[in-house]
Formats: sequence, C-alpha cells, structure tokens
Amino acid sequence: MAGIRYRAPLPPSSAIISREGYLILRDELDELYVRKRPEVVSALSDAAAEGDRSENAEYIYRKKQLGEIDRRVRYLSKRLKAVKVVDALPFDRSKIYFGALITLEDDDGKTRVVRIVGPDETSFPDAAPGCQRISIDAPLALALAKKQQGDDVNVALPGGVVSYFVTAINY
Repeated sequence: MAGIRYRAPLPPSSAIISREGYLILRDELDELYVRKRPEVVSALSDAAAEGDRSENAEYIYRKKQLGEIDRRVRYLSKRLKAVKVVDALPFDRSKIYFGALITLEDDDGKTRVVRIVGPDETSFPDAAPGCQRISIDAPLALALAKKQQGDDVNVALPGGVVSYFVTAINY
C-alpha cells in the first residue's frame, strides 16, 4: 500500500452565521434551484435528444453541470438547516465577539481591519472598505476572542508568531 497517505478529517466548522450571511446563502440556494437548475435540465434534455450520448459533448457537459448544481443545492440545504443565525449584539461591546469589526496594528505600525464572521461568510464582500472577513474558527479570531481595545495579542500563524495591538472595536 505504498503511496497511500492518511489525512485526518478537518474539525467541524462552527455552525453560526450572521443574518446577512444567511440571506446570501438562502438567495444562492433559491437562484440555483429555481432558475439555474431548470435551465440546465432543459439544455440536458435537448442534448440527450440529439442521439448518441457517448460522444455528445453538450450532453456530457450539461450532465456534469447538473451534478455540480445538485451537489451545491444539497450542501446549502443541509447547511442552512444546521446554522444558528446570530443577529443580536453582544451585551459587552467593549470586548471582541462574533460580528466585531476590529482594527489591529502590527509591530511595524501597519493597520489591518478584520471582521469575525461564520466560516461560510469569509468570501463575501464586506460593507467596511478594506476589511477582511475571518472565520470565527481562524487562529487570529480565536486569539482575539474576549480581548479589549488596548490589548496586545500574539497569534501563532503558519508563518510564525505575529503580534497585534487592538486599536478599535466596533459592531
């Protein structure tokens, strides 16, 4: 059995999401299932009617496209049922929790703005200009949890330990 490598499964991601993120995922599911899937099924049916399916590139492409849509629909359907929508602000807004917009300064004086979001929301654009969304499961978010403005934070990242100073926290 040479060449087989074991890869441990990833830990499950946090099942929380903001109201905005939930609505974006729900809209994606609606778009895929209501508009895009029927279009692909129709095109697949037309391609199948052309005859020999084994050499029909359009048929092969549409069948693959339908499989990708169905896979994403299944994932979104399960994920939307599993996540908990967090839309309430924390009681103590002087500390960093889910949804916080944090301004950090590193040792070189460079400023970085991050927002802590659910793992499904990291690729969404943020309303704050220049803001990077990071998952609540990310090492930086875990290190920032419950810190306050003025705190120093040391974060173990793949490139080494990085130090930040928390300059602002907003919700």
